[in-house]
Amino acid sequence: MDQTHIRKNPSREACESIIKRILMTEVLEHGSNQTFRFASDFMNYFESLYPPSPGLTKQVQRAVKAMNMPKDEKGFFIVNKTSDQVGQDKEIQRIFANSHVAYHTMEKAEPLFLTVDEKAKDYLLHLLQESETFKGKYLTMVPALGGILIYTENRNQLVMLLNSLTI
Repeated sequence: MDQTHIRKNPSREACESIIKRILMTEVLEHGSNQTFRFASDFMNYFESLYPPSPGLTKQVQRAVKAMNMPKDEKGFFIVNKTSDQVGQDKEIQRIFANSHVAYHTMEKAEPLFLTVDEKAKDYLLHLLQESETFKGKYLTMVPALGGILIYTENRNQLVMLLNSLTI
């Protein structure tokens, strides 16, 4: 047997790199991994590059195990996330669902800064947040150094309201 024509099996690191590329391509083409659940699912690709052998199979299995990739609820590998990240994402998703979370892009939001004495800032912020008059006039208010930062989608209306309260 001529040893110069035998292709050596890839290293575990090379297998890991190839597996990542395969999974990233899958995600880019389909939006998520919908094909790969087990090390054996990668074998067609590896066997197209290297002679099929028990050694190649073991090397791919080792690479998949070393990558320690989490799986989604259907059992497909998740690329570029750790098990901890998947756990954190699930907890965030649970809180979103239970707390009726919505997001605002704030593209139309305009900032307005109220200069307020530090001694009165927290109390004024509380009054503004509880005020029926101010309800619906702002997206958010946060205490800031020297005052209160308000984001609103109708700054002119809020300015007129504030002017009506100043002496």
